[in-house]
Amino acid sequence: MNLTISGHHLEVTPALRAYVTSKLDRIKRHFDQVVDVKVLLTVENMKEKELRQKAECNIHIKGVDLFAESTHADLYAAVDELVDKLDRQVVKHKDRLQKHQHEAPKRMM
Repeated sequence: MNLTISGHHLEVTPALRAYVTSKLDRIKRHFDQVVDVKVLLTVENMKEKELRQKAECNIHIKGVDLFAESTHADLYAAVDELVDKLDRQVVKHKDRLQKHQHEAPKRMM
């Protein structure tokens, strides 16, 4: 799994990088065919102090791309919310893959 963590108007500290990596392990635990993950952490320049921290993530899984974003006043809370959204999408995708595998036809006598 290729993991890219970048920041926009923000320096990605080693503690923040470790936190994001540990949270994304949950997705890898549910579905091991993840090819590429790109995380963008942003601090927006809004006048309001609420919902300034934004976390976005693109996940490339074999055959499909998943995207989620989350905004919150705290960046760590935004990452938590982002991982929850991505986890739901990955589990839903995995269920779709498993449902579409058909059983072998039974022989008629």
